[in-house]
Parts: sequence; C-alpha cells; structure tokens
Amino acid sequence: MYPFDRVRELIERGEAERPAIGAPGRRPLTHGGLRELVARTLGDLSRMGIGRGDRVAIVLPNGPEAAASFVAIAAGATTAPLNPAYRGEEFAFYLSDLNAKALVIKQGTESPAREVAAGLGIPIIELAADEGAPAGMFTLSPSSFSAIARPGYAEAEDIALVLHTSGTTSRPKIVPLRHRNITATAHHIVQTLHLTPEDACLNIMPLFHIHGLMAAVLSSLAAGGSVFCTPGFNAFKFFAWFDEAKPTWYTAVPTMHQAILSLAPRNEETIRAGRLRLIRSSSASLPPQVMEALETAFGAPVIESYGMTEAAHQMTSNPLPPRPRLPGSVGLAAGLEVAIMAEDGGLLPPMAEGEVVIRGRNVTQGYENNPEANARAFTNGWFRTGDEGYLDEAGYLRLSGRLKEIINRGGEKVSPLEVDVVLMDHPAVAQVVTFALPHPKLGEEVAACVVLREAASATEHELRDFAAGRLANFKVPRKILFVQEIPKGATGKLQRIGLAARLGLAG
Repeated sequence: MYPFDRVRELIERGEAERPAIGAPGRRPLTHGGLRELVARTLGDLSRMGIGRGDRVAIVLPNGPEAAASFVAIAAGATTAPLNPAYRGEEFAFYLSDLNAKALVIKQGTESPAREVAAGLGIPIIELAADEGAPAGMFTLSPSSFSAIARPGYAEAEDIALVLHTSGTTSRPKIVPLRHRNITATAHHIVQTLHLTPEDACLNIMPLFHIHGLMAAVLSSLAAGGSVFCTPGFNAFKFFAWFDEAKPTWYTAVPTMHQAILSLAPRNEETIRAGRLRLIRSSSASLPPQVMEALETAFGAPVIESYGMTEAAHQMTSNPLPPRPRLPGSVGLAAGLEVAIMAEDGGLLPPMAEGEVVIRGRNVTQGYENNPEANARAFTNGWFRTGDEGYLDEAGYLRLSGRLKEIINRGGEKVSPLEVDVVLMDHPAVAQVVTFALPHPKLGEEVAACVVLREAASATEHELRDFAAGRLANFKVPRKILFVQEIPKGATGKLQRIGLAARLGLAG
C-alpha cells in the first residue's frame, strides 16, 4: 500500500513548523507555510481559469521558487518546467508542442519565452518573490482571467508533470506523468534512502529535469524533511552552501561529483563539521574510481541509482549499508520490477545480457500522441528502457550503455562504459567519455575524449598502451582527444551520441 497518490496528500506529511524549503541567505519555508502557499496558489490559478488538466509552462531560474511553484501548481494543474536557457526557437517548439495554457515567469526577468508566448497567444503569469519572505514564497499576478473548467485539487490519475525526452537522435517525445507516478517515485526514494523528517537535501540539480524534481524536492517533502535549493550547480560555491545548509545528503550527476571532489581537499574542515549521511548519484554511470574517492573524502556511503524520465526517475538503486553497494552496478530494483529482455521479447535469466525493461506504478502509460513510439517502447506490458545490461545472481543490475551508444566496430560490439572505466584507472585521467567515431570501412571506430588531472600529463600513445593491457584489441580507442572540458548536456550529463560531430570528427 502507498501512503499517498496525489501531491496534495504528499505535502500533508510534514509537521507544520518543520522547515520544508530553504535557500542560501533565506529563512526556510515551513511545511505549514508550503501547504498555505499551495492552497493560495490554486485559488489564484482558479481565478485565472486554470485548473485540472491545464498545462502551465514554468520558466524560472533554479532556486526555491522553482521548487515551490512546481509543487503548488502540480497540486491542481499540470506543470511543464522548461530550461530557462532555451532560445526563442526552442521555446516556440516546446510551448506549442505542450499546448501550454499559461506561462509562469519571474517578474522582471528578460527571456525570449515572453515574446514567444505573446506570439502564440499564451497568457503570461508573473511570479513575484519578496526577498524578505521565506524561501520559496511567491505570489502570482495574472494577465487575464477566464472561466475555469475543472477546479480543485488534482486526482491520482490526473497528469501532474509533462517533460520532453532529450531528443538526441529524434524529435523529443512528450512524457506525461500522473500523480500516482510521481508520488510513487517519491515514496520509493524515501524507502531506498531511509529518509526521515530529520533529513535535509542540498539540491544542485536543475529543476526543469526529473532528477532534481523527484529525487531532491518531492522525496524530501514526502519524508517530512527539507530541501535546500541553490541557484544551480557551482563547484566553487558548493562547500559554502554545504556549510550553511548542513545537509544529511545531496544528489548529483557524476560530472558534478567529480568537480566537487577536486575541491574537497581544501574543504576538509567544512566536511568534518557537517552531518552528511549519504551521497546519491544518478542520471549517468558513476565511475567506480569516483565512488571510492567520494566515500574517502566525505566519509559517507555513495549510493548510485538508475533513473529515467519515463519512470518518473528512480528504477534501481544500490542499498544503504550494511547491505552491499557494488561499484559499477546501479543496484537492485527499487519500487518496480526490472527484467532483461531478448530481441524476440522473451525474458532472460541472470547473467544474460539484453535490454533492460521495467514495469510498475511509477512508469508512464505512454508517450503523448505518439503511437509509433509507444509500439516500440512497450512489449508484453514491459517498458523498454533502451539500455543494455544484465542482472547478476543477487539481482544487482549492471549496464553496458545505451543501445544507441554501443559502438559497432565492424560487427564487434564495444561498451563505451567498459572503456571509460579502464581509462579512468590511469593516474593522469580526470574524466573520460568513450564514443563512436564514423569509419569508412568498419562503420564505427572507438574514440575517447579525455580531461587530464591538474598538473598531470599523458600522451595518446601512453593511454592507448594502458588500455591495450586491459582490453581486447578491438576495444582499444584508435583516437584519443585531450580537451579542457568534455561537452555536457543541460543537466551536466556527458553526451556520447553526436559527440564526434560536435568535435568536428564526423566527416
């Protein structure tokens, strides 16, 4: 049995006087204050003619208002958070594709979203935040009023959140997530991490992405705990926020962890003065070397999880001690069913490699207005993740990579993750991403992009020799590029697909 299946019920969990949402230099908004804000916001939206099922695009900078507005609007309408860094043509696509009924944007903020919304006839709602008010407190000022069709709090089957897939290799697809999907994920994360009202999460993830919205914000509120919302990731400010927030945990993608780790030695006193209980990593594979270094630096277990938008984030997770957490594994099924599927749709036994498939309460019922994508994505009631991997005898999942990212070198398949892990063992290597390089005869060749550690040096020949001592010959990168920074997506994830083209190597 689930303790809640609507956002309205989820936010009733916290004691009224306990902090719910915090931010740098601000006093926190309590759980009682958050509930009052939600009720007032739904009243404001109702008077604007916005209710259940109506889509509200949210274009806000990272911070407490982004978190609070997501929760408040989702309680009675459908939220559609968008990256505020989008350009005009991107806003035009997403606002049109979403069929947004209104756009919420921070008062006084310049953004191409304003002009695009006006051109599309989408009403703009100004969000104002008083600097003296608790973190996350806001008011809405409408630009127009109209009759409301479906007032009141949303129900379990109503859509709470719509997000687009990344669209790396195709047109982005709309993923609708119902209240029962997102509240289930929040509950699963609470259980996985043993979250309690005493827990405080330091959020550095963007709040237009499923990771930050679910893992940091919604799970913290579901536990009756708190989330400290920063303006966005900044490795040089991380430890000042850490000192102010005194978090019991934080969640991030591997590239963020690596940047934080590089500054940990000069912040040992701040770490010792803290109360960190765990570190969570998700959204991309965490190199085992980074996991070990993080645990040493912070004196806390690193819990790697596996998530995706279509599952409202979390699918598997390594457990907390004393149960084993396995470097290189994304853990055990965490609230849903996980299996490995062969190409013919049959399920495979332990240790057999195939496509990772899932089913459960937090999984979307399908992409919106896209029957072709749904036909490809669902087989016998299982959702096909597009990831390749296997389950070991104990049920721990190990990933080989995205099926679309697996390198096909003249018929020989190479897992880029395997090559990453080997190169990360070289003492001069700080970051690496292995990718497919187009080849006229083989189709694809193995290549790698490398960032060296500060003051370290290595040549392409040295790294290739190092890899050749640990990998089969066909897996050794034929080209290694040294860069100052590896291109990343909006959420900080390393991008393999299309990387050759971005580096000018595709033609």
